Amino acid sequence: MLKRPDPFQALCPTRRVLDRIGDTWAVLILIALDGGTLRFNQLRRRIENISQKMLSQTLKSLERDGLVQREVFPTVPVTVEYSLTGLGRTLSQTVHQLTLWAEAHIGEIQAAQQRYDHGTAPVESPIVSPAGR
Repeated sequence: MLKRPDPFQALCPTRRVLDRIGDTWAVLILIALDGGTLRFNQLRRRIENISQKMLSQTLKSLERDGLVQREVFPTVPVTVEYSLTGLGRTLSQTVHQLTLWAEAHIGEIQAAQQRYDHGTAPVESPIVSPAGR
């Protein structure tokens, strides 16, 4: 019987994937490419505050993981386009759901942040499951 991966273990492959897709730049690249193929500089303009180096590193990591495809065209200068692979598209669907959740709850999150910052955050009692009683 195969042992189920444990993402709480440092060397677990699942944890490494979660680290990758939990990265802000990777998520933003996936969202941007969900709209279709983009060139490097189009991605750089689309994602504010990402450096050329970070965009390049993140794209290489996503390509290595099989989530992004890089296509080079022999033009002068060379044209490079990036798109999601089939696997990347399956992940972008999940990322899209997270984006929708964030958009739907941003007001609640901002209100909680303000309460916390002003020292007025309510103390919530822990949720007790019926089985835990």
